[in-house]
Amino acid sequence: MLTAEIRSTYLAHFANRGHRVVPSAPLIPGDDPTILFTVAGMVQFKDALTGVETLPYSRATSCQRCVRAGGKHNDLENVGYTARHHTFFEMLGNFSFGDYFKEEAIAWAWEYVQDVLRLEQDRLWFTVHPSDDEARKLWVDKIGIDAARVVAIEDNFWAMGDTGPCGPCSEIFFDQGPAIAGGPPGSKDEDGDRFLEIWNLVFPQFDRQQDGELEPLARPGVDTGAGLERLAAVMQGVSSNYEIDAFTPIFRSLAGITGTNDLATTLGNPSCRVIADHVRSAAFLMADGVLPDREGRGYVLRRIIRRALRHGHKLDIKSAFFHTLIDPLLESMGAVYPELSTNQDRIRKALADEEARFGETLSRGMELLDTTIAETTGSTLNGDAVFKLYDTFGFPLDLTADIAREHGKNIDQARFDELMREQQARARGAGQFQSATNGDVAVDGVVDFVGYDEPLDGRSEIAQLFVRREGQLEKADLLKPGEAGAIVLNATAFYGEAGGQVGDIGTISTEGATFSVTNVTRANEQFVHHGEAQSGEFKTTDAIQYQVDVRHRQDVARNHSATHLLHAALKQTLGDHVQQRGSLVEATRLRFDFSHDQPLTVEERLAITNLVNEQIQANAKVVTQTLAYDEAIASGAVALFGEKYGDEVRVLNMADSFSIELCGGTHVARLGEIGLFKIVAESGIAAGVRRVEAVTGRCALADVQRQEALLSQIGERVAATDAQLLKRIEQLLVERKELTKKLDDALSLNLRERGSDLAAQTKHVGRATLVAAIVEGDAAAMMASFDDLRARLQDYVIVLATLDGEKCQLVCGVANILTEDISARDILEHIGTLVPIRGGGKPSMARAGGSATSEQLTLALSSLEQWLAQRS
Repeated sequence: MLTAEIRSTYLAHFANRGHRVVPSAPLIPGDDPTILFTVAGMVQFKDALTGVETLPYSRATSCQRCVRAGGKHNDLENVGYTARHHTFFEMLGNFSFGDYFKEEAIAWAWEYVQDVLRLEQDRLWFTVHPSDDEARKLWVDKIGIDAARVVAIEDNFWAMGDTGPCGPCSEIFFDQGPAIAGGPPGSKDEDGDRFLEIWNLVFPQFDRQQDGELEPLARPGVDTGAGLERLAAVMQGVSSNYEIDAFTPIFRSLAGITGTNDLATTLGNPSCRVIADHVRSAAFLMADGVLPDREGRGYVLRRIIRRALRHGHKLDIKSAFFHTLIDPLLESMGAVYPELSTNQDRIRKALADEEARFGETLSRGMELLDTTIAETTGSTLNGDAVFKLYDTFGFPLDLTADIAREHGKNIDQARFDELMREQQARARGAGQFQSATNGDVAVDGVVDFVGYDEPLDGRSEIAQLFVRREGQLEKADLLKPGEAGAIVLNATAFYGEAGGQVGDIGTISTEGATFSVTNVTRANEQFVHHGEAQSGEFKTTDAIQYQVDVRHRQDVARNHSATHLLHAALKQTLGDHVQQRGSLVEATRLRFDFSHDQPLTVEERLAITNLVNEQIQANAKVVTQTLAYDEAIASGAVALFGEKYGDEVRVLNMADSFSIELCGGTHVARLGEIGLFKIVAESGIAAGVRRVEAVTGRCALADVQRQEALLSQIGERVAATDAQLLKRIEQLLVERKELTKKLDDALSLNLRERGSDLAAQTKHVGRATLVAAIVEGDAAAMMASFDDLRARLQDYVIVLATLDGEKCQLVCGVANILTEDISARDILEHIGTLVPIRGGGKPSMARAGGSATSEQLTLALSSLEQWLAQRS
């Protein structure tokens, strides 16, 4: 039975039993930024299984694409070396959300195994949890399984976390026969491959409390998972997942690429297995919008690709190959997953780019690693060398560890981690805002931030004072006039820099003192107001009046809201692979970094700009809500991977869900307040990361006015109206091209005439035809004359010089037939005894430069005739 047939029969089997067939969810969990990838079929149904969400159906079945290559679900290092491990695989599953339970789940699983797959009953083994008498009785009494083949295993218990839904599970194993080592589940040899787990039936029926007590769930569920590749191996009678039909086109291509042209040899090669697995995970991740990157999911993808490329290097594959495997992958999986076909060109290009990028350093990195391994007498590789491979040659740590393991070595993880922390500390230091920061100062308490809804002025009290001495903040009781420092208030409307948004500016004052706030940062849960005491003194516990600079706040808010609109517009225009990689929101501009592998086209840039401005012109309200995190994510809010969120989050909804993001920044009340959005620059800042810089409001208007003034000035210069300007510039370019050709023709004629003049000045000294002269023009003109003379003359010695003020350059050429007796280097050395020049070259040609007057250079060149005569 082919893989595709198993997939379709499984879904049909459960559809016929009242299950909704649900498509595979993306590999990127859309509702949980804390999970790297979708690792099981239940991920998209987690909220339904826990009762948080109610779906319009109570039974579901799916074939879920899964990736396990990061975090706690990481099979990367085992891939290629076992028959079963993969970074990418498909998981068949059927689910009940408070509908049916154990009896139906076990009965329907048995019907599929017996009636559809027709597996031999005496080759099947089953496991249950020791406490799950119900499941044991169903297998033995209801289904009729021999009790000796129903084994109680303590580990057969599933839990979502330390608390919450949990329950026993029951597994189905298939005996692959005595040719494969291993014993039945529960035996001392159970870790062998002979008895293969093909299906796991999980029964979430308890709610674990904080004290460990198991309370029965009101609506117990069913969550099952069956590995499609494992079932295919069983049905196709092969002992390895890599031998199934779904992998055959990839291995056939690899056999040709490696030159073996033998499918069996290729199937048995661990490096070929790694490559075959990794092209699947890389392609599907890219189809779902992930691109190679320096962090997060993109870095896991980069690790997968580079691990595959290293195994290509190990196979001695000389040319770029990895991206070519997309074709055989499409052959086996393109029909089932059309997103592969839709995105195939983008996937190929991204893979080829990454292969070219890593290929430049792979060989050199491998040389360093091979040397390090050879020089390591013990079992542990030097941590400094491991870090250099990571930092300089782009070797992910697990790749180096993988290679070291092949040589019986491990790596000095502690030293690597130490060097990584040092580098991160340097990066944090280099990436700080130029304004004052907190340093190591200890700031106490929790601030009452009232800057979202309250007026931007108010009264408060000084909680702590700091004086800045030699760049560091020191706690103080008094801040004097002219002193730089920082103030912490009990309550404030000043926003502290966070999430890419700069801090507010403004003033803090008493009746007799004023403090100019130039930036606000955060320390712990406090806001630190940095600046300088302009007049008067400030003391701890002083009652103060604060005033946030309203214009600055409004300008920042315009740019921050525009950043959200830009993010949404980029996704709509370029695709869901766009992910935020960084941002900076200031009063005068905004900057947004995002994942994308090529520059924006003129059309894309215009489309993005128009999308943002359409939302601004519609002037919709910006709706702000504080929601529970799970509720916010369920509403479709975008959460940034790697960001830490509390139980409650602030949700910004713009233009009726055009943009929904979790954000703690300050924003406009209506989008029309932004006024105008204009992109001013777009560039690449790293592999797969682009940067857009833009302006809004007054700054956008000023940029438009600046460009209009510039166009007007250009129009005046070229005597054209705005409507005529482009045509006039094209006309001028044509005229310039024609004039350039005429000038080149004139220069060519002048060069020929100059060459004739110089050739007429030749002197015959022994066997040599000597030309020595100072020529007009720059070094390029000198070299043109030099090349012309070499073409005209045969047994030549040519020495030409050019002067620019008192700086000179020289070139000397000697015909090959003369170089045994006369060297161009020797000639320039002789001239160097008369004028201060330095240079070098070959016997047939050398160049030099230095300083000399026209008279000195003329005298030096005139000495060459006698110098040559002495050597003839």
